[in-house]
Amino acid sequence: MDRTDAVIAAIADPSRRRILDLLRVADGRTVGDLTAELTPLGRHAVLKHVGVLERTGLVVSRKEGRVRRCHLNAVPIVELAQRWIDDFGARAASGLLALRDDLEHDGGTP
Repeated sequence: MDRTDAVIAAIADPSRRRILDLLRVADGRTVGDLTAELTPLGRHAVLKHVGVLERTGLVVSRKEGRVRRCHLNAVPIVELAQRWIDDFGARAASGLLALRDDLEHDGGTP
């Protein structure tokens, strides 16, 4: 499996996406913090998910004594996005997203 496939497989799992979202909000969370946020998953399951994310480079963890802190590395996701989105596509998508947000905010009324 190449790196792109591994990243796609890693983010396909909702629990792993939740871990990435938690780290995006507050980077450097401990495995214990992540486990508390991912109930009913236990520590062992969270460690397995963190391991998958580490192997793809999406998460880097460091041990500080007995505590393991996890840090988000967004580079693989950015590389994945750049693979399919060129400058024009990004601008067009950005405009469409802004339009959608405006319409949703206004209740969809013209």
